[in-house]
Amino acid sequence: MAGSGLKRRRRRRIHLSKLYTLTCTQAFFKQDHSQIGGPGYSRLVFINEPDSPEADSSSYSDNYVRTTKYTLATFLPKSLFEQFRRVANFYFLVTGVLSFTPLAPYTAASAIFPLLFVIGATMVKEGVEDWRRNKQDIEVNNRRVKVHRGDGNFDSKEWKTLSVGDIVKVEKNQFFPADLVLLSSSYEDAICYVETMNLDGETNLKVKQGLEVTSSLREDFNFKGFEAFVKCEDPNANLYSFVGTMELKGTKYPLSPQQLLLRDSKLRNTEFIFGAVIFTGHDTKVIQNSTDPPSKRSMIERKMDKIIYLMFFMVVLMSFIGSVIFGVTTRDDFKDGVVKRWYLRPDSSSIFFDPKRAHVAAFYHFLTAAMLYSYFIPISLYVSIEIVKVLQSIFINQDIHMYYEEANKPARARTSNLNEELGQVDTILSDKTGTLTCNSMEFIKCSVAGTAYGRGVTEVEMAMGRRKGSPLVLQSDDVEYNKEPFAEEAKVKGFNFRDERIMNGNWVTEPHADVIQKFLRLLAVCHTVIPEGDEDTEKISYEAESPDEAAFVIAARELGFEFYNRTQTSISVRELDLVTGKRVERLYKVLNVLEFNSTRKRMSVIVQDEDGKLLLLCKGADNVMFERLSKNGREFEVETRDHVNEYADAGLRTLILAYRELDEKEYKDFSVRISEAKSSVSADRESLIEEVTEKVEKDLILLGATAVEDKLQNGVPDCIDKLAQAGIKIWVLTGDKMETAINIGFASSLLRQDMKQIIINLETPEIHSLEKTGEKDAIAKASKENVLLQIINGKTQLKYAGGNSDAFALIIDGKSLAYALDDDIKHIFLELAVGCASVICCRSSPKQKALVARLVKSGNGKTTLAIGDGANDVGMLQEADIGVGISGVEGMQAVMSSDIAIAQFRYLERLLLVHGHWCYRRISTMICYFFYKNITFGFTLFLYEAYTTFSSTPAYNDWFLSLYNVCFSSLPVIALGVFDQDVSARYCLKFPLLYQEGVQNVLFSWRRILGWMFNGFYSAVIIFFLCKSSLEPQAFNHQGKTPGKEILGGTMYTCIVWVVNLQMALAISYFTLIQHIVIWGSILVWYLFMTVYGELPASISTSAYRVFVEALAPSLSYWVITLFVVVSTLLPYFIYSAVQMRFFPMYHGMIQWLRYEGQCNDPEYCDMVRQRSIRPTTVGFTARLEAKKRSVRRSEPES
Repeated sequence: MAGSGLKRRRRRRIHLSKLYTLTCTQAFFKQDHSQIGGPGYSRLVFINEPDSPEADSSSYSDNYVRTTKYTLATFLPKSLFEQFRRVANFYFLVTGVLSFTPLAPYTAASAIFPLLFVIGATMVKEGVEDWRRNKQDIEVNNRRVKVHRGDGNFDSKEWKTLSVGDIVKVEKNQFFPADLVLLSSSYEDAICYVETMNLDGETNLKVKQGLEVTSSLREDFNFKGFEAFVKCEDPNANLYSFVGTMELKGTKYPLSPQQLLLRDSKLRNTEFIFGAVIFTGHDTKVIQNSTDPPSKRSMIERKMDKIIYLMFFMVVLMSFIGSVIFGVTTRDDFKDGVVKRWYLRPDSSSIFFDPKRAHVAAFYHFLTAAMLYSYFIPISLYVSIEIVKVLQSIFINQDIHMYYEEANKPARARTSNLNEELGQVDTILSDKTGTLTCNSMEFIKCSVAGTAYGRGVTEVEMAMGRRKGSPLVLQSDDVEYNKEPFAEEAKVKGFNFRDERIMNGNWVTEPHADVIQKFLRLLAVCHTVIPEGDEDTEKISYEAESPDEAAFVIAARELGFEFYNRTQTSISVRELDLVTGKRVERLYKVLNVLEFNSTRKRMSVIVQDEDGKLLLLCKGADNVMFERLSKNGREFEVETRDHVNEYADAGLRTLILAYRELDEKEYKDFSVRISEAKSSVSADRESLIEEVTEKVEKDLILLGATAVEDKLQNGVPDCIDKLAQAGIKIWVLTGDKMETAINIGFASSLLRQDMKQIIINLETPEIHSLEKTGEKDAIAKASKENVLLQIINGKTQLKYAGGNSDAFALIIDGKSLAYALDDDIKHIFLELAVGCASVICCRSSPKQKALVARLVKSGNGKTTLAIGDGANDVGMLQEADIGVGISGVEGMQAVMSSDIAIAQFRYLERLLLVHGHWCYRRISTMICYFFYKNITFGFTLFLYEAYTTFSSTPAYNDWFLSLYNVCFSSLPVIALGVFDQDVSARYCLKFPLLYQEGVQNVLFSWRRILGWMFNGFYSAVIIFFLCKSSLEPQAFNHQGKTPGKEILGGTMYTCIVWVVNLQMALAISYFTLIQHIVIWGSILVWYLFMTVYGELPASISTSAYRVFVEALAPSLSYWVITLFVVVSTLLPYFIYSAVQMRFFPMYHGMIQWLRYEGQCNDPEYCDMVRQRSIRPTTVGFTARLEAKKRSVRRSEPES
């Protein structure tokens, strides 16, 4: 029984990240509770009283949560509103309405059909996306939870049926269905452990505790007859505050955030809890916090809007010109009794051709022409781009080269709006921990009693060795030899330590064995780790709130101090006894845990050992720990400081370990004061706790320091090198201290030896002396002036070094960054940063990361990408043009706030250089082509109308007009947007220089856009005049008939369909079977449509009745003219492309020539092409080698 009980205890994982002993949780009323009943604090909840007339909760929200954009009733009006917010769609709606008037040059049906098709397709897409969200809502709302039914029994009910005041029973690993007040739990003291990863991205567990008065309600039947009354704050979005009172049997008890369990958080390491529903549905804090992510639009999409406006201007201009000419011509039609255009019968005309009312006729003509020329605007552009982007996103999601098999995580494009933006990134803002590094810590070195232990070589040390020319690192054989002994030890995850002096129990023979014993004991006891035993293997694994915590406990175990069991108030350790040399089991009673936070930068535990000694064990950052040492506790301070600096230089994360003994009187006094501080529910609760802990965490005795390595992720240096060769600037924003960040910069080749470092910090004697005086205003003023002076000095260095093209690196700490981001300094700071090859911001807060992203995005006007993995990166991801979340070990908050999610930083290389380049090129070409084909088509309408003295007569049949964009020219452009590749993925990665096409926006510049437009105009001119001239002088068929409008229109339309589709064939770089099908299929569909439509009754086919079968197809001249016109139209573009490709190739053209001429495998030639992307200011290891070569060349003449 005892053995099984031990196993059960091992399996019960109790997280003590915020330990509260029973004596520390007696809350009492403070100032905040005086507001109950007032404005903002008026919510009344009758618990377990569903039949009471006072307990009517109908005024409160139900527990049904809807995240969809539409409902069944609002879908049609809201979706239509969304569609017609687009100016192009609204324009087509107006022309569609006008098509029902006599002004229309075509039938209403032919005008409305394309609009309905495009709007309908988009609405279907919106509906499908919202339906998927609705399915998720249904799944969540139909989850089940046990609810008290009034007689001491609990029934399983759906979440959506819950009401305010219900009592629910939530079991282990279930989510909370609403915001609950904790009444009791499976633990006697009503403690439970909650995972809030869905709320704040944090993976560590939070401890919650119910009121003592309800802690005994631990069985279902206890709730029979239970009633209580709660008054609390109204629904709000603050996750970390809650003020209320519970009235039970006439006595009021204060409620605080300690009793509040939030919806969507999960119950962990607790068998069950009972809770009362306080907030439901959209009143819950998580829903109150749910805001739509910021709307992001790509630069190309914004520019496309400008092109649309330009096209509108052209339509208005042509309509105006035509109406003026038409008005003048109409006025002169009937003059001096002479009728010029007698066939129009101006003498009997009502308005359109009435010479007496020429100005009115001109105005009506303007409206008619505006409708007719609407074909200049590509009606299917928006829906086609949306379809293409969705398909592009699917290809990104399915890319096997961005699939992380170890974690079973593929890439995921969470939005398709920004695909082309991936090909235009100018600056990357990257987090460090968990993004560049693994956030998987390994214990690799330590310093104990002034002696350094650990013989491992870190990646940073290897990089340092390479830049210093160390033969140990440069010789690969030596590296393998030196690293081999550690390979076996590294099999233990989190432990990469090797030193025979203290391993295998050898530490007992060391000079300071007693200090080593205390050091290892502190590692085994001072933490919040939960042990979990395996029943079969009896091996113990650890669940820790941070990777470093786990690494410390594993290191202690591997060095002889095995932490194996934890209860709520004790820790059990198997340790090596210094006297007997045997392993003994020792129990340490945990009295208090003083938790770590970013302000304290340390954590402590107070324990009582088996001898009754009270020990305070503390670990923390060097800058807060050394100042807390006692005079007689600094014996090893000098040596430890030196070792810590060496570890920081090696890129290791360090902590100082120290302890002190407490006497009983001191501890009793501390216990009373910490109890009062933690029980306070006032606004200054945290400062009260800090004040108490400050007084006990002092006079410490130094034991040593730990050093753990946060390894670079696989492929990070290679990825950074490729991105740098692509011309992308990389900034690192990290919370680590400067030394660590600098050395990670060297390891990842963001920094190199020949770079001149501009370091901005406030570690100056003047600032330190001011800080001692404590005058905040004086400190702030002096600090700001100091930072501004350093920035100006840095800009001066850049200015004077401009001619030498030296590479500079800017390194700034968080304190200085706070002043650098002030409104009057930030633009000067940005100018300095943009001029540097590398930028590293150390000790950055989440807010500073977001502000830097905003500054870079708005300051240089180029595309900015932010990448991170933690909740502290969310602001930065949302501020940047593109947010990339890494699905790492710090929760999913960054991923949920990102635009694209990947599993490893190295996948950014393929995401940008391959998919980004392809998507940018495809979308750019696609949009340009859309306007080209519509100008080609629309301008022939204008030319024909000019030919007919602007008589508002369309050159083509109504349905020819309507189906041009929908049937005969839409699929090829969609296929181009999905499948086209100027170069393969292998060449995109081999020649990163290609990415500059997107950064410089050469494929969507106004020059290129206007070039495509010009192509459309001259194509229309060639088609119209060649067709008109070819058909005018002779008989069209063997019967001697001359061509009419129908034959001219049919011939021109055929030429246009051939030209725009073959133009697509010329523009495509990578043919697939699908592209062949859609190009030739679109041409074939035109002939089939002309045949079938012409066979319909004349009342339906109107002017197209049997035109193809009886007039066009039998005539040889129709086929000859089509061939002649198509070749003549495409010839100028073909010649221009050939000349450009041969003599003035763009980046992709150069690479295509490499492949065509078979020089892709010629190292020298490929290297010559690649060198165009390497500049003195480029970072990465390739640039580092080039810099070294330049240095050697410069030194040769001197020698």
